[in-house]
Amino acid sequence: MAEAKTVHSPLVTYFSMLSLLTLCPPFVILLWYTMVHADGSIVQTFDYLRQHGLQGFLDIWPRPTAVAWKIIAVYAAFEAALQLLLPGKTVKGPISPAGNQPVYKANGMAAYFVTLITYLGLWWFGIFNPTVVYDHLGEIYSALIVGSFIFCIFLYIKGHVAPSSADSGSSGNIIIDFYWGMELYPRIGKDFDIKVFTNCRFGMMSWAVLALTYCIKQYEQNGKVADSMLVNTILMLVYVTKFFWWEAGYWNTMDIAHDRAGFYICWGCLVWVPSIYTSPGMYLVNHPVNLGTQLALYILVAGILCIYINYDCDRQRQEFRRTNGKCSVWGKAPSKISATYTTTSGENKTSLLLTSGWWGLSRHFHYVPEILGAFFWTVPALFNHFLPYFYVIFLTILLFDRAKRDDDRCRSKYGRYWKIYCEKVRYRIIPGIY
Repeated sequence: MAEAKTVHSPLVTYFSMLSLLTLCPPFVILLWYTMVHADGSIVQTFDYLRQHGLQGFLDIWPRPTAVAWKIIAVYAAFEAALQLLLPGKTVKGPISPAGNQPVYKANGMAAYFVTLITYLGLWWFGIFNPTVVYDHLGEIYSALIVGSFIFCIFLYIKGHVAPSSADSGSSGNIIIDFYWGMELYPRIGKDFDIKVFTNCRFGMMSWAVLALTYCIKQYEQNGKVADSMLVNTILMLVYVTKFFWWEAGYWNTMDIAHDRAGFYICWGCLVWVPSIYTSPGMYLVNHPVNLGTQLALYILVAGILCIYINYDCDRQRQEFRRTNGKCSVWGKAPSKISATYTTTSGENKTSLLLTSGWWGLSRHFHYVPEILGAFFWTVPALFNHFLPYFYVIFLTILLFDRAKRDDDRCRSKYGRYWKIYCEKVRYRIIPGIY
């Protein structure tokens, strides 16, 4: 078994884990309560807690109910079945540090459309009303907080007793192992990839499902859907559709190819994504805003443009890698750096680093349209309250940290070639600024 490499220092890991364990679960509940029961007002929630103290907080924390557990269990089983049973093209992931190359079945788009059509069909034919999900949302989040923590304990134990590949191992520190993960590619059996399930089929899929849920709830509540909710829902669905269209490319990213399956990434995908990422729509359910056709269209077009640029950045790099640099980037041959590196087994390899097109503007330019896209699907809420914009702020911090971690990893991997690359592509994220 390979020794686990720490992502951050032990001290930073302890602080991060303590913060996630103590701050994130109550924040998820407080965000839900504020959006749904406190008019989206942080001040109103603060005043309530100031008056009622800890007991008041315990009173608003919903207890997981049988209905919540049933909804989660049915949804998880349905997505797991789609992941296993739907046909899909065989795709190979990047070769791991231990020399393994994971094989995936790329059926994300099929699973996505089956999920949305099934969900809308159940509503249309009166079999299941999605408003039930909204009405039990607090209980669902409470159940996810507990259930996902137990799931992460399972991953920790599995990493010790039944690792799926040589890309696993212990750092010698139980806290680091639990937080950052024991396995890079944990699987149940040969075919069920756990990270694909947690990150893509549960986390990202729930984003689309909840976006539709909020839209349907507003319709059933008010007899119509406000243009602000339509813009928010359309943009989030376009973004998630883009994700599943590009899902095979996502399997080459840091989340899958470098970050191990631990509390940090798996709890985040199972709890944080469904609650925080969908929160602008959660707010709009009870706060419909009439933007007017012109402003709504401006925001919609701007948002779609940002999502397209984000997709095109990833497509450009993927095509560059697929053709080994023998492609066209913005109508001409790509500028590139040939970088050699040595694997953990002592084998010398070569990678091509793209330095033109979107990737010539900055080393992580694709994060710029991603952050702007999130802003455009949040701005229909306007500016009466700050909380709907929490996701945009969180995403910005997350992506800036990810860019730094990716740069540190590449610096360690490529050495002097990375220095040459950084001299050619000077800015990390924002061209001309950072």
